[in-house]
Amino acid sequence: MNSTRTPDPAPAPARLVTTHTLLTLDARHPYTAKALIDVQQLHRVVMGGFRGWVEDGSPDARAQLRALFGWTVDLRRARLALVVQSAVPGDWSGLPRGVLAEQPENLLVDREFRAGERVDFRTVVNPVASRTAGHVPGSGPTGGTVRGTRKALNRPEQVKNWFVRRLQPSGAPAVAPDGVVRIGADTDPERLALRILPGVSGRRAQRSLKLARAELRGTLTVTDPAAFVAALTRGVGHGRAYGCGLVLVR
Repeated sequence: MNSTRTPDPAPAPARLVTTHTLLTLDARHPYTAKALIDVQQLHRVVMGGFRGWVEDGSPDARAQLRALFGWTVDLRRARLALVVQSAVPGDWSGLPRGVLAEQPENLLVDREFRAGERVDFRTVVNPVASRTAGHVPGSGPTGGTVRGTRKALNRPEQVKNWFVRRLQPSGAPAVAPDGVVRIGADTDPERLALRILPGVSGRRAQRSLKLARAELRGTLTVTDPAAFVAALTRGVGHGRAYGCGLVLVR
């Protein structure tokens, strides 16, 4: 008796609805210069555009706003360009006089993604590896789990491997067996363009911050639209409060 297997249905399309704001700041202004040497100040600049949307002091304000941002510096023109992604449009009219080199521009993004669709992408990530030495349940001071530390990945082959672990081949689950959350898309790793960027630093609550950064560009094929939209919405990797993890596609 012959039996014919019914092919698995294609994943349903998924829709991304968000706001992008384009900000251009004068890099020679003292306010901007401070943000360039202290990534925590850069975070404050971005979050300052959303006053009143969430309760003051809320520990998860950025997550509630679904706020991510990316930035580049044009040294020749002395411009700091930011792309801010958020659930609601921001308002940076409260910035100090002379900081804005151009008026902010808000763009509504409303796009549907389908399995098999190819998109060009760019992202700046904070590639790290977790060190789990001493990560033993019940070994913490209150009986909890001791948290591991994170090691920055600075070599191109390390960064590429970090990103490849987050790719999602067709039919693969959105979360890998080792717990890594995948991005709902796949690509040929050999076609990825990768550039190691200068690290950034700052201070947060008397604690030093130092983030490694790397830029990745290429073409992705969407395999799981829902997981892909989730990755575009929440960002990829760590450092999302400091300009890492935003995935821009076209």
